[in-house]
Amino acid sequence: MNLLPEFRTLRPATLGEAVSALSAQGAQALGGGTDLLPNLRRGLGQPATLVDLGALDDLTGIAVLPDGSLRIGACTALETIAEDALVRQAWPAIATAASLVAGPTHRVAATLGGNLCQDTRCIFYNQSEWWRSGNDYCLKYRGDKCHVVVKSDRCYATYHGDVAPALMVLDAQVEIVGPQGSRTLPVAQLFQEDGAKRLTLQHGELLVAVRVPPAAQWRASYVKVRIRDAIDFPLAGIAVALTRDGDTIAGLRLAITGTNSAPLLVPTETLVGATWNEATAVALVQAVRKTSNVLLTTVAAVKYRRRVLLAMTRKVVDELWSDS
Repeated sequence: MNLLPEFRTLRPATLGEAVSALSAQGAQALGGGTDLLPNLRRGLGQPATLVDLGALDDLTGIAVLPDGSLRIGACTALETIAEDALVRQAWPAIATAASLVAGPTHRVAATLGGNLCQDTRCIFYNQSEWWRSGNDYCLKYRGDKCHVVVKSDRCYATYHGDVAPALMVLDAQVEIVGPQGSRTLPVAQLFQEDGAKRLTLQHGELLVAVRVPPAAQWRASYVKVRIRDAIDFPLAGIAVALTRDGDTIAGLRLAITGTNSAPLLVPTETLVGATWNEATAVALVQAVRKTSNVLLTTVAAVKYRRRVLLAMTRKVVDELWSDS
């Protein structure tokens, strides 16, 4: 049985104390722990300190601000988001994405910030210590070679978060606080496409909340493909936001997850103003194909993951177009 490594735990009472604690060498944030703690049991990481964010009331809660935007604290449980009446009514894609994460018991503990900042995954990385040591580890942790792309100079472990793509197509932003103060940036800019250096957070910075503008005329949806209907990470996930003006596309945003080392927005600008027809669908599918980079990072076949990604892209836009 694998045991947790030795570390100390701090439970700050204020946001300032949390930033100070996270600024120390070897400190790591702890939310619900549903991703972090299993990884630590596998020997994936040796933090000196875990900074438990559970006592920070400023990081929890769901509110609609005076300008009509939605603000969700980073430590708000995914179950709370999935079941919130306001979110379900005005931003249903976010509620859907939160409801599809793992299983019910995970969602009770798992937080929004933890889901966004979760580690990337790979069949060569998420293994036991003895398995990884027998294979000389990997580029992501303690090794010098990526087993997915052997001659690569970066890690190709895949990001599998469900909520990020839904937030991205709704033009959401994240609030970040750190030693240098606070800043806000689009959700898409929280990530970078490197499995070992997945986040743009600086040392000591903490994700505080997510802000989502009013949905207005946008209709959005998130769909997820996985082997089992509970627990599993997405083999492919697609979020789409669409607004139409009669028979033309007035706005279209699409983001994918489960295929690359970061959740990515797919370029769709050239399709705005077009009619949703066969030619437009083919162009969109080709854009998704070019953006995605499906590799051998899960037990599912690469061809299956790629085909289902492209098929579900067409399906979700068809449904949103018909319902608009």
